[in-house]
Amino acid sequence: MKAVAYHRYGSPAVMELVDVPQPELDNDGLLIRVVAASVNRSDWETLVGRPLYARMGGLRRPREQVLGSDIAGVVEQVGDEVTDFKPGDEVLGDVLYHGKGAFAEYVSVPASAPIVAKPKEISFEQAATLPQAAVLALQGLRHREGLRAGQHLLINGAGGGGGTFAIQIAKAIGAEVTAVDSAEKADAMRQAGADYAVDYRTEDYTRAGIGYDRILDFVGSRSLFANHRALADGGAYLVVGGPMRRLLMAPVAGWLVFRTSGKRMGLLTARPNKEDLREVADRVAARQLSPMIDREYPLDQVPDAMRRLGEERSLGKIVIRI
Repeated sequence: MKAVAYHRYGSPAVMELVDVPQPELDNDGLLIRVVAASVNRSDWETLVGRPLYARMGGLRRPREQVLGSDIAGVVEQVGDEVTDFKPGDEVLGDVLYHGKGAFAEYVSVPASAPIVAKPKEISFEQAATLPQAAVLALQGLRHREGLRAGQHLLINGAGGGGGTFAIQIAKAIGAEVTAVDSAEKADAMRQAGADYAVDYRTEDYTRAGIGYDRILDFVGSRSLFANHRALADGGAYLVVGGPMRRLLMAPVAGWLVFRTSGKRMGLLTARPNKEDLREVADRVAARQLSPMIDREYPLDQVPDAMRRLGEERSLGKIVIRI
């Protein structure tokens, strides 16, 4: 089969379209023909090998040489022990913790992985945008007591995949939303439902004098102490991405901050599961959630897609059509 592989950490230039063996089917597994995939920040980090945790699969060179975790496709074969799926089923899922490999014509994963039926009302391209970004946005807004109607939420990095989903979910809850990203993304963020759009290059939201009830941070561009300043009394800050030092500091700083001020600060880690994935897919099918697709690329142009992601120019999700 065709796949886009890489054999050393580096820029998108190290990726190439190659012929590789089709993955084997296990007794408890699914062989899925990939119709569409999407690109995530985790793919970029694993490509360049930074931060250091991105090299957990191989310190000097990548152990898994085909990236991609978000898939939408058709079940080709099922293992002897599989009863929940059958050949011909249209599915979507997250294969991040099951070998990755979405930038290829086929993937093989356990049926117990976060794989669910694709609603017929949504396209494969729409379905491929959901597994990481939409689920992470949903979990971020439900964390602990969860976002409530009438609260003021700030999303840092709101123009990306997770951010555009978070805007829509927050507005459905009834929250007021301030979206922070580049000025070029302001119109699209407002279109997604944001009440206010802030250009991070000209305005520091942590010094605006506004106390936010919740901050969901996809990029970690401001210090934890600056974000603490931007929280209202009893507010909560969650960092999803950013510099490794900031991610490591968040749980410890959050414990200290809560003890001294009552404000909550912490790190949000993705918890892929079928239930949340099914929920976001159903929301799209019911037109309660609309994936924002930046661009679509064919399989042989995955390096170009990765380059666009790395340059932080994408608005919403980048999709790969297999």
